[in-house]
Amino acid sequence: MNGAPLLSIRSFPRAIIHIDGDAFFASCEQSRNPALRGKPVITGAERGIASSMSYEAKAKGVTRAMRLSEIKKICPDAVILPSDYETYSLLSRRFFNIVRRYTSEVDEYGIDECFADITGLQRPMHMDYERIAEKIKSDLDKELGFTFSVGLAPNKSLAKIGSKWKKPSGLTAIPGRDIQKYLQTLPIEKVWGIGPQTSAYLKKYNINTALQFACQKESWVKNYLSKPFYEIWQELNGHFVFPLQLEAKTDYASIQKVRTFTPPSKDRSFVFAQLSKNIENACIKARRYNLAAEEFYIFLKTQDFHYYGLNLKLNRKTNIPVEIITAVEKIFDNIYSPQTLYRATGVTLSKLGPHVLQPDLFGSFIKIEKFQKIYSGVDAAAEKHGKHTLFLGSSFKAHVLPQHAADRGDQTARKKILLKGETVRKRLNIPMFTGSVK
Repeated sequence: MNGAPLLSIRSFPRAIIHIDGDAFFASCEQSRNPALRGKPVITGAERGIASSMSYEAKAKGVTRAMRLSEIKKICPDAVILPSDYETYSLLSRRFFNIVRRYTSEVDEYGIDECFADITGLQRPMHMDYERIAEKIKSDLDKELGFTFSVGLAPNKSLAKIGSKWKKPSGLTAIPGRDIQKYLQTLPIEKVWGIGPQTSAYLKKYNINTALQFACQKESWVKNYLSKPFYEIWQELNGHFVFPLQLEAKTDYASIQKVRTFTPPSKDRSFVFAQLSKNIENACIKARRYNLAAEEFYIFLKTQDFHYYGLNLKLNRKTNIPVEIITAVEKIFDNIYSPQTLYRATGVTLSKLGPHVLQPDLFGSFIKIEKFQKIYSGVDAAAEKHGKHTLFLGSSFKAHVLPQHAADRGDQTARKKILLKGETVRKRLNIPMFTGSVK
């Protein structure tokens, strides 16, 4: 090591916590159905692979993306459920709202994790930072019915390390004076933001642990690595570099929509309908943020996990699905083969920017303006009656046929029961409790 000293901090110049839901999707299922507690619960039945697994399932050797057929061999008592993203999203919202009782500075990093800044709350709450973190964790565990792991540190990178230090249901505080203790045995690839390519590169220089990286000279880091990794190096040295993202996201560099379906299909009209629905969904999101795309990429995923795709560029930006689908129809057979089984389709809208109508010399402005009025009505109908109340004929089969059939076609418990006033497309924001009450 080159001897660059870690920042000397007695305690917490900034107090950042990272909170991570333990086995979040599976835990949501166990929370709303207590009969599942203590059992190996796995979500992802509709995809044919494990999306999330409880710690009981992990103990049996189940891992993420493992095929269900393999899971049944190593864990015959597994409870395999379809993923209920509606309920997971609602419980995620409750999670963030509980954290906001303590601080308004909450960065919703994912559906099952967040960062929060509790700096300065010691005096008004009459307790130290570690006790505040304990209180937040206690409220989450009790009110949501499953456990969370928490890391407390001077910045986001170290807080992330802390939340993973004792899983599940751990709370690890990393004050400035103890940073070295937590970094000295941590493999470099376990640092948030350092992927396999960068970790392999660092290992060529005999940098195998987070501490070895933190102790490199600043000049070396700047010369051999890009800015994001220099910022990680700063945070590992105790500095606060990465701000919390407190504002709701209002802009996107790209928008992607992917749909998996089972069983796999070679039916051209069905596969095209799945792709068409993806394009409609992507455009719905683009219109929500007043964005339009100049380029898009479409792809088909085969049953043996090969991808075939094409990139197209438009002569102007659009968020109208009819325009994109019309272009796709002309080139679809370049990537589709009638003899091939497909399991997923996807679209990515890119080169996004503000959607601005500009008059032209060829009259297309009038046509676009009409489409804009039509889709204003489509979006208004969706707001009132539910998403996809109105959809294109090219997406028909994706709407009327089940997304997942046969043994993967089970509906989630929430979708089997409609509350008063609900429709299939318009739902109340209430996660259904499915346990037995005695």
